[in-house]
Amino acid sequence: MHRRQSLPRLWLMTDERLGEGLLAAVERLPEGAGIVFRHHSLADEERRTLFDRIRAAARRRRALLLLAGPAWKARAWGADGSHGRGPGGGLRSAPAHNLREILAAERAGADLLFLSPVHQTNSHPGATPLGPARFTLLARRTRLPVIALGGMDGERARRLRGAYGWAGIDAWA
Repeated sequence: MHRRQSLPRLWLMTDERLGEGLLAAVERLPEGAGIVFRHHSLADEERRTLFDRIRAAARRRRALLLLAGPAWKARAWGADGSHGRGPGGGLRSAPAHNLREILAAERAGADLLFLSPVHQTNSHPGATPLGPARFTLLARRTRLPVIALGGMDGERARRLRGAYGWAGIDAWA
């Protein structure tokens, strides 16, 4: 299901830090962007309620919406696909931080990779960033479209080689 042409190049990764600004961040996305809905800290019922609100907003923006978690739950909740490690049906993205995780995502049948952290990021303070050069080397080792994540914004994305697109949290806040 490798549909490079139909995959968004701009993404929002949801995060509890966005708080009440989450819906406004979704509304700031350009039409046709993508959203990875995470919010793992919420109880399942509360997470589902917030997901439904984000799904309605995503539809208005014609955004692709992936649910972080198992593919079966993404299907049950009406997501366009799922985000996470391991196999799953439908559209599937995977996180990767190194070559081993890139290769595992390929073997699991991922359609898209989120490679991070490219730069220092508020989401993972203290994590060692890949930096642009290492990001480029890793991105060139896969046949999958690679989304740059971690301290990203439009300007940094324009200077980065090997990225199909970019994702952010604070960039959309």
